[in-house]
Amino acid sequence: NCVHLSHLTPSLTPIVPQQSEAIVIYTGWERHALVGSDIRLSCSFFSWRWTSDDVTFSWSYRADGARDSISVFHYTGGSPYVDNKGPFRDRLEFVGNPGRRDGSILLKNLDYGDNGTFTCDAKNPPDIVGRASSVRLLVFEKVPIQAGVITGAIIGAVLGLLVLVVVIYYLMRFLVARRVFNLSVSKHGKKGKGKEGSQQRQASPLSVGSLTTTTQR
Repeated sequence: NCVHLSHLTPSLTPIVPQQSEAIVIYTGWERHALVGSDIRLSCSFFSWRWTSDDVTFSWSYRADGARDSISVFHYTGGSPYVDNKGPFRDRLEFVGNPGRRDGSILLKNLDYGDNGTFTCDAKNPPDIVGRASSVRLLVFEKVPIQAGVITGAIIGAVLGLLVLVVVIYYLMRFLVARRVFNLSVSKHGKKGKGKEGSQQRQASPLSVGSLTTTTQR
């Protein structure tokens, strides 16, 4: 009897794992804050897949002048974990919403020593390939003059543009109204001259007749 090997040997069809796609992570570029204030460092990501229950966020920090980064926060398995030995152990709070792809953190009571670069990394399995994004934090005693000047210049430019638009609008209205008025006056003037001319033409025969009658007398 012939034995069919297909019933005796296991299937040789390879099992292909679910393909991962690139994940894009977003943070700010640079943030300014005052000593003693709080600041929110935002982190979000874009992925073609639905938000996974296994989504993770990781934050690391590298102080200005330091060579290495340290881990300060990690979110995994639905729970946030703050490093209990780092410089932010009592001043870092997770304020993100993983379901909305938000892994933001809040830093409290800032100090000069907090100046540095914060890096956020996110994974949305099976999308785990992506480049972490970094934001630089600058802590000042007061708002930098340069930032204030730039902000004032932007506000002044916007207000100046609005004033210019309003002036142009009313100027155009004035010119249009003046044009309409001149056309109206010109039109009425032509009508008046036409009436006077017709009256003169009608009065001329009478005048001639009157002169003739006077002469005959």
